[in-house]
Amino acid sequence: MSSNPRDFTLETSDLCCSRGDRRLISDLSFSLRSGEALHLKGHNGSGKTTLLRTLAGLLVAESGEIRWNGNNARQIRQEFQSELLYLGHLNGLKGDLTAVENLRFDAALHGKPLDEDRAWQIFNSIGLRGYEDLPTKYLSQGQKRRVALARLWVSEAALWILDEPFSALDVDAVEALQGVIRQHVEHGGMVIITTHQDVSFTSQEAKVLTIGASDA
Repeated sequence: MSSNPRDFTLETSDLCCSRGDRRLISDLSFSLRSGEALHLKGHNGSGKTTLLRTLAGLLVAESGEIRWNGNNARQIRQEFQSELLYLGHLNGLKGDLTAVENLRFDAALHGKPLDEDRAWQIFNSIGLRGYEDLPTKYLSQGQKRRVALARLWVSEAALWILDEPFSALDVDAVEALQGVIRQHVEHGGMVIITTHQDVSFTSQEAKVLTIGASDA
């Protein structure tokens, strides 16, 4: 979890996003800074996932600007991406690797080698004991989701963008995830999250942004 004392800001200015020939988001402006969480709301089809993927740099906005610490995020892409963790609907796992191997591989990709014992501890804490050394292709959807979310326990990124992270989780896993998100924000991290579940993920009131009238 990030405990980086530096101050960060994320801002959008007149952001417009489309999917195909359909405009989903028009002239969207908001700001977020260290120690804040933003709960993104909207009906299915309103463009929540499109917006999150755009903020994460996976899609290009039709117009407008995303700024990281006052700079255009596309112009400082490497710096921005180094402080970003995005978890979408897909778990992004390698099916032939075990849970532990997946987590250690992802950590190594981000230049943060992870001790094997620490990886086992994380999976034990989120209810995956007994499945850590199975290839992830044999795990249930809920178990695969735990493996993907385990990245949050070791992430040092300032900004977490999470698309329905609580889906396919049982009560205990939801509680553990709430705790790690809450701790990230309390330590000066930033979170943008979509969820249909009635959960509390910050000790203070999160900002709320509702888009659209009627997931992209």
